[in-house]
Amino acid sequence: MMQTSTQTTHTSVNTSRPVRTRIAPSPTGFPHVGTAYIALFNLAFAKAHGGEFILRIEDTDQTRSTEQSEQMILDALRWVGLDWAEGPDVGGPHAPYRQSERADIYKKYAEQLLNDDHAFRCFCTAEELDAMRAEQMARGETPRYDGRYADLPRAESDQMAGDGKPFVIRMRIPKNGVCKVEDMLRGTVEIPWEQVDMQVLLKTDGLPTYHLANVVDDHLMQISHVMRGEEWLNSAPKHQLLYDYFGWEMPILCHMPLLRNPDKSKLSKRKNPTSITYYRDAGVLPEALLNYLGRMGYSLPNDAEKFTLDEMIESFDIQRVSLGGPIFDIEKLNWLNAEWLRELTPEELKNRILDWANNSDKLTAMAAAIQPRIELLSDAVNWGGFYFQNVPKITAEDFNHKTLSAEQIMEILQLAIWQLEALPKWSEDNIYATMKGLSAALDIKMRDFIAPFFIAIAGSSSSTPVMNSMWIIGADMTLIRLRHAVDVLGGLGKKKLKKLEKTAQDLPDFLASE
Repeated sequence: MMQTSTQTTHTSVNTSRPVRTRIAPSPTGFPHVGTAYIALFNLAFAKAHGGEFILRIEDTDQTRSTEQSEQMILDALRWVGLDWAEGPDVGGPHAPYRQSERADIYKKYAEQLLNDDHAFRCFCTAEELDAMRAEQMARGETPRYDGRYADLPRAESDQMAGDGKPFVIRMRIPKNGVCKVEDMLRGTVEIPWEQVDMQVLLKTDGLPTYHLANVVDDHLMQISHVMRGEEWLNSAPKHQLLYDYFGWEMPILCHMPLLRNPDKSKLSKRKNPTSITYYRDAGVLPEALLNYLGRMGYSLPNDAEKFTLDEMIESFDIQRVSLGGPIFDIEKLNWLNAEWLRELTPEELKNRILDWANNSDKLTAMAAAIQPRIELLSDAVNWGGFYFQNVPKITAEDFNHKTLSAEQIMEILQLAIWQLEALPKWSEDNIYATMKGLSAALDIKMRDFIAPFFIAIAGSSSSTPVMNSMWIIGADMTLIRLRHAVDVLGGLGKKKLKKLEKTAQDLPDFLASE
């Protein structure tokens, strides 16, 4: 079991080298408020100590990483008011800043670990690993790699690799004892080595896992302090051991408390909107959102609730961070946003509203959608108003359908949510292929299938083409409205969701022909 001492940290700043912090998001989905939260504290800490904050992209998961997601992350972080001295979009002395472009670097260091006998090749197939885990679980054990290739003689390992047998490179882990990790907020954290797995460092595709890439990049980019979410605390022994293996100075660690839902569970999109772009599109001011994230487990010396980024940096002290899980409460965020709005002059508020609504591409697409339906310019308000809403005001009765029950409608909406979440690119063609494919897979006529989506998205059965509307309002707002519709209809319990997940797994790939 992991243990944390009650002692305070030794130091929060290593004065022997310049302070450099970083954020390293993975471009595998929507830009998360948790990413902005961690980025904010990294930036504030660096600037408070006269240092630099950098950004790199962890895109080694080639099956899920997309350019669209990367651009969304960069745009969202900049919109909320964060900036970086080095990164993939601005360059810098430690380029490249995308891990997918640094494969040769990681391979060199993986080979070094192999040659120093700090790592070994593992030739297990996916089937072998699955069987291993199944046997361990049957015995009531925690599934983990059993070390079956750890003692393979190097000459035999070289021969198998030379013969073309696929392998990964795993790190060696001490079998006994306790790893002691120093943390800025938690003091000395003790984790038994028996709880630490023989981590894969280099995958069969030649790309690194997070653990190797993280350590190599932080060293080469001269990162002095690693401030990340507490979910990475159990990985700290692996990272500390890698620094020891390489003979490098380890950055000072700080594991920040995770953002929580009001029910204290980990912040998740199923219970709370988590995407930065959702809050932007809903009409939250960037300075209000950044202010709110700054209040997550932290307070200024004067306990002010409303403050700017500069004010936070001016008095920043990492020791003021509370380890209690900070609650991300949308009602509280809306209250704080209102405080910022009320300090604007009417002229400033007018300009902020116009700036918020003035997305040229979105307005052009809206105009094309409503053009066949309006006779007066004033009709645009009735036909186009829903594009600017947060969620439409709807009731369960609005979904009444002549052939589909409320439970069927919830299942349709939920399956669509899962399918749309997984789209590699948010485009009208992909949305159409998904909806058409899902309708066919469920053997529901498209006319009946699509009806609930008009209500969920536009709040009315009489609207512009709904799949075009979904594309225009964007992925974040579409998914929020669909989740809201499921809640309005009463929601799906855990048992029903589990059963529905099996249905989702059996669905074909609707984009396979694209």
